[in-house]
Amino acid sequence: MYRDNTLVPAEATRLLALGLLMEKPMSYAMLAQTVRGFTSLVVGPSLDLIGTPLEVLKVEGLVSLDKASETETLSLTDAGQEEFSYLMGSNLRAPVTDMSKLIIAIKMRLLHLADQTTQTMQVNLLVDIYERQLNRLLELKQGYSTTEGQFDSWLDLDIKHTTEQLKTYENMAEDMAKSVA
Repeated sequence: MYRDNTLVPAEATRLLALGLLMEKPMSYAMLAQTVRGFTSLVVGPSLDLIGTPLEVLKVEGLVSLDKASETETLSLTDAGQEEFSYLMGSNLRAPVTDMSKLIIAIKMRLLHLADQTTQTMQVNLLVDIYERQLNRLLELKQGYSTTEGQFDSWLDLDIKHTTEQLKTYENMAEDMAKSVA
């Protein structure tokens, strides 16, 4: 992890792999294909995401290989579930890079697998991130707006998009608070 407790690219793919196996056991080939497919659709092909092979998950004891079935399948171990919880609880960065967007996408994809405390924490982190992002954009508009060029139109679109995302995460946080109460 980085110093701010956010995931490095290899940990993002590890989180995705562990979460997918938490949902259901699958073959190594299916797991690799699913991880690669998901990450490529979110950020496009990326050399940053060619990290530690999924085979290392077996060596580290995070997954076990079941040879009893027709096709060898990987299953999550207790240590794998602990690692999933640890990675899922990491901080988030503002989505200004493709990697940040990928980590948010992975966490949203797997959020239902985390405990309620982690779910609430992650959604609240997203609310905070988008509030700060919206404030930065509004300050940018106030201080650097111009009557010429396309900057204002571009900025208005970004403000609209960020406002919609913030509202979505605020609604999620409200719904989570209601379900706990």
